Amino acid sequence: MMAIQIFGTKKCQDTRKAERYFKERGISYQFVDLAVRGLSKGELDRVKAAVGLDNLIDRDGKEYARRNLKYLIHDVEEVLLTTPLLLKTPVVRDGPRATVGYRPEVWSGWLEKGATR
Repeated sequence: MMAIQIFGTKKCQDTRKAERYFKERGISYQFVDLAVRGLSKGELDRVKAAVGLDNLIDRDGKEYARRNLKYLIHDVEEVLLTTPLLLKTPVVRDGPRATVGYRPEVWSGWLEKGATR
């Protein structure tokens, strides 16, 4: 079984809330700081399969505006692999299951079905 992975940034309030959620329940997790490392192609593929590619890009974020991506036609997947700060955060993954944003109602369902401990 895989451990929970939380992809986010230290500055993101929802990422910190997600970490606290799992910490308070004694669930071990791996934090991946998107300011340091992005998702691998395989990780992105699994998260994309769970939540859909369109739900992953943060079109309201500073990085999206800074790069002026609204006006550019781009390969969203390629952009997310090369610029992980464009991801909506946190991305929480447990094997094939994944969520985007702070989603304790979904995570509690994972825990009931026997997530990794």
